[in-house]
Amino acid sequence: MLENLIETYGEGAILMALGGLVGVLFGATAQHSRFCLRAATVEVAEGKLGPRLSIWLIAFSAGVLAVQTLIVLGWLDVSQSRQLATTGSMSGAIIGGLMFGVGMILARGCASRLLVLSATGNLRAIVTGLVLTLVAQSALRGALAPAREQLASLWVVPGGAMRSLLWQTGLTSSLAALIAAVALGAALVLSHRQNVKTSHAVAAVGVGLAVALGWLGTYAVAMNSFEVVAISSVTFTGPSTDTLMGLVNSTELPLGFGIGLVPGVFLGAGAMALATKEARIQRFGPDSPMEVYLVGAALMGFGSMLAGGCAVGAGMSGGAIFALTAWVAVGAMWVGAMVTQRVLHRPSLVIA
Repeated sequence: MLENLIETYGEGAILMALGGLVGVLFGATAQHSRFCLRAATVEVAEGKLGPRLSIWLIAFSAGVLAVQTLIVLGWLDVSQSRQLATTGSMSGAIIGGLMFGVGMILARGCASRLLVLSATGNLRAIVTGLVLTLVAQSALRGALAPAREQLASLWVVPGGAMRSLLWQTGLTSSLAALIAAVALGAALVLSHRQNVKTSHAVAAVGVGLAVALGWLGTYAVAMNSFEVVAISSVTFTGPSTDTLMGLVNSTELPLGFGIGLVPGVFLGAGAMALATKEARIQRFGPDSPMEVYLVGAALMGFGSMLAGGCAVGAGMSGGAIFALTAWVAVGAMWVGAMVTQRVLHRPSLVIA
């Protein structure tokens, strides 16, 4: 059936539809669950095991469990994904991850959270997200690209087994899935103790499932296509830049997974916000100075391109397939965010 659809409509159209479906699921569940890496790091920096941390842990462990289970069943093979098959940068993961972590504290949200908030009427998120996307584009193909390439070249690792954390540690996908299942159970217990609503916990599981669906869907298209199709999942910085540049530079958008993902997330989050009556206009104010947000956006835009992904692209999608650089990048994001949070909230230095 999928092969017939590809022959009729083409790989691009099918991937765009798939991206839209995954995006709607991710947007709706991320909005309802309040999924946010920044919020989780803030709680840890403040010495708390709170509801935001439990939500992030549920989403992450659910994503790992679903993806590794698909691999064990033989329904998914991620060995040819960009995060595993190509040369990676450890220096980029460390430096870019730290920059991204600092930036998401200043901007009060990572790339995915800004997109979700934009759909609810948050004008701060819209402006910040646009700046993040423009800086990311500059780091990818513009004036900042040489600096990114120089930093990325400081410490590289070859593609293949060397980029697989499972290979490095000797773990199997079966054992990884079992560990993720235990972690998911622990995260659900933590969420219950923190009085997290059941619907929010279920939605957090949905965030992880959206990541797994992205991997499974693009893999299925790749296996049924005569053309080379990149296996990928949910990520935001790259698709956001492609969407924006396509809108301003071309009369026709190149069809693909990312082109469907971004508007899908916006629609899903917006629909959920309207359904739960949480949509409202929010602007910059005395407690939310624009200059701080813009600095954070610039750091995230450059940092995500250097690290090879954002908090979701590296932290969720890359983490679920145990890409070494992805785990290093998200670890650096945690460190950068927590240090920044603690510095900014010292009694002698408070920035809203």
